[in-house]
Amino acid sequence: MSDLLTGRDAWSMANCSIARTLEIVGTRASLLIMREAFFGTRRFDDFARRVGIGEPATSARLKELTAAGLLERVPYQERGQRTRYAYQLTEKGRDFQPVLVALRQWGDIWAAGEQGPPVVVRHKECDAAVHAVIRCDDGHDVPFGDSFVDAGPGLIHVGSDSR
Repeated sequence: MSDLLTGRDAWSMANCSIARTLEIVGTRASLLIMREAFFGTRRFDDFARRVGIGEPATSARLKELTAAGLLERVPYQERGQRTRYAYQLTEKGRDFQPVLVALRQWGDIWAAGEQGPPVVVRHKECDAAVHAVIRCDDGHDVPFGDSFVDAGPGLIHVGSDSR
């Protein structure tokens, strides 16, 4: 175990994937906009109303999420109206689903009110509730404590420019 700690002390977390993710979606409003996008919200006014933030904040968060490639703007036009833009999830944005499922699942257990969870996400085929599961590439469920941290290809060692 001390070898792991010694080796770990030489790791720089400057290239941390969690920190980089938080730079993109690390605000409450950004996460709630992503929640709404997964629930099917597409229009600017609906995002602002459902997330409960003002138009300037909605505009800024939608621009950031679009610039980061999680959402894309698509034109639409109602009869007799000017062209407007809706927002839809990109492939990168759809890949964010497990993060939101895990946040909701944790919140349902540890932060929900006495009444219980406000929503339940269900599988269309069988109607069972959807949950986040930690699973290895070989298909094994991995409970807490049954994994370890190892150096990845993007690791930067402290005091070194090489990886």
